[in-house]
Amino acid sequence: MNFVSADPRGVDAGPHFMDGDHALAEGALAAGCRFFAGYPITPSTEAAERFAERAPEVGALFIQMEDELASIAALIGAAWGGKKVMTVTCGPGFSLMVENIGLAVMTETPLVIANVQRGGPSTGLPTLTAQQDMMQAKWGPHGDNAIIALSPDSPQECFDLAIEAFNLSEFYRVPVIILTDETVGHMHEKVVIPPADQIQVVPRNNYSGPKEDFRPYKFDGQGGHPMTQAGDGYNFHITGLVHDERGYPVMTPEQGKTVVTHLMEKINGNADKIVRLAEDQVDGADVVVVSYGITSRIAVKAIQDARNEGIKVGSLRLITIWPFCETRIRELAGKVKAIVVPEINYGQMVLEVERCAAGKCEVISVNHCGGAVHDPEVILDAIRKASK
Repeated sequence: MNFVSADPRGVDAGPHFMDGDHALAEGALAAGCRFFAGYPITPSTEAAERFAERAPEVGALFIQMEDELASIAALIGAAWGGKKVMTVTCGPGFSLMVENIGLAVMTETPLVIANVQRGGPSTGLPTLTAQQDMMQAKWGPHGDNAIIALSPDSPQECFDLAIEAFNLSEFYRVPVIILTDETVGHMHEKVVIPPADQIQVVPRNNYSGPKEDFRPYKFDGQGGHPMTQAGDGYNFHITGLVHDERGYPVMTPEQGKTVVTHLMEKINGNADKIVRLAEDQVDGADVVVVSYGITSRIAVKAIQDARNEGIKVGSLRLITIWPFCETRIRELAGKVKAIVVPEINYGQMVLEVERCAAGKCEVISVNHCGGAVHDPEVILDAIRKASK
């Protein structure tokens, strides 16, 4: 990736005391996001409000659309108009966005969506936390596709990962989803925003060659391909149909294989460059707790108590959710007695852990359906049982 320093206009440098939702907006502005279309929905609305408040200061545009369908459609249009773009939502709104997430995948449109998860299904628990949209983020759109998803565990990481989300989205030209949750979104903590010259962002890779040679697509399973913006005199086509390198429909099985293989490979084939994990005392552990988001912070108490009891337990936190850290889980499964997976749903990411562990170790799910975080004692009990 090629990086440049952030635009100082979007960087409110210094220490702040803010919640995760506000930090998402600040991270987006620092990353160069200059277009935000959204529809208010608890518990994500504060991010939209923050962006709307700051937009005039930095030359950005905020539009409250009539619903989530229109919001993400506006993002796709604005991205092809040359802007870095973002929206925020939660479960019911995310469900409405799913069809156009598929369109963004197919048209290789860079955009960032923050899903501040709340309890579901349907309108569920608007003001209470959950982690129930993990699988929907990956499998929501129909057809084979690959996206990137990140999961912050603090307001500081909401800021940091918002920048990373934009960088990944720009390079791989793919929707990147920030899967945070109500607790992190409404949690107030210290957030330190660095000066602009210390924030590295991936700029839009604008094509600069002869107009007749421009191709909006290259099906090589890699990222880094240039775009141009509508209205600059380039002739190309944007469609959700299987297409050629100019974007024009070519609806044959052979072209379908070419396009879809590229869409999958540019993410899955580069997983080792995309996946980020945070590990603590994993080497030599009998038990590893695999967690993400707010649950990883609850797990810290259980892990510390288990260590005080003499149990060799490590922590592996998923910062990148999708693509999944398959290689690392396979490595650990052959070395530990058990992997414990706490999450605020009825068992989603644990299915990925079980798949990758492939029976080499016990996998214990510690789940509940949302509305509150775990009691650390429940996770501790699972660690105790796993260590025997």
